[in-house]
Amino acid sequence: MTSTTKAPVIFVSHGAPTFAIEPSKLTPQLNALGKTLSTVRAILVVSPHWQSQGVKVGTTSTPETIHDFGGFPATLYKLQYPATGAPEIAKEVIELLTLAGWPTRQDESRGLDHGAWVPLMHLLPHADIPVFQVSMPHDLDAKTAFALGQALEPLRGQGIMILASGSMTHNLYEFRYGDARPDSYATEFTDWVRGTVINHDTVKLRDYRSLAPHAQRAHPTDEHFLPLLIAMGATSKQDQVTVLDGGVDHGVLSMESYAWK
Repeated sequence: MTSTTKAPVIFVSHGAPTFAIEPSKLTPQLNALGKTLSTVRAILVVSPHWQSQGVKVGTTSTPETIHDFGGFPATLYKLQYPATGAPEIAKEVIELLTLAGWPTRQDESRGLDHGAWVPLMHLLPHADIPVFQVSMPHDLDAKTAFALGQALEPLRGQGIMILASGSMTHNLYEFRYGDARPDSYATEFTDWVRGTVINHDTVKLRDYRSLAPHAQRAHPTDEHFLPLLIAMGATSKQDQVTVLDGGVDHGVLSMESYAWK
């Protein structure tokens, strides 16, 4: 099945798990974006909270809501995101990735980690579009993350939206709960990334470790930034990008996100 228009690609900064229950500048923007997704058949989510040896695809028809975090308010552990899975589409994705040179296996029990369901609660609060996840290989880097996005791009023509969930900045060593004062390094890093995204400068973005200001401080490790590279790999210069300016939460977590249509 093909669609006359491509499904969107979204990179969302999912922030701390408390984003699910606390107000954020990003929340109303995700709410508004979700209202434009009525033609989407299913949502493929990539999150750094599911990493595996090679690529895996969740094929369960009823993915559970995984509360993969600790030390947060009890309310968070009661939240459920009851979207159905998309096992038939997921199996097609396995075939697509395998043909593209990504040996891929199915996972028949994998649910939705908080990198998936936390932003989806704001984007699609009624959980009325099927959702499944694709894992990130342990050895993924900026170059291969972009290539994985390229391999997923044809799905957009079949009405399958790609939701790459990560973090614009992710230095939890400097996390200051509830602090509304943004650290300058987080905003400077975000500004640089925004420029590469708007200009679709994928060459610079793939070399962000060397070129972006404060890259090491913004991301002591790569895994929360790589979803943005996956998203960019699934887009082109012909896509119109919308910046979702989410500000900075907890002092250092930039919530900047993007949508391509």
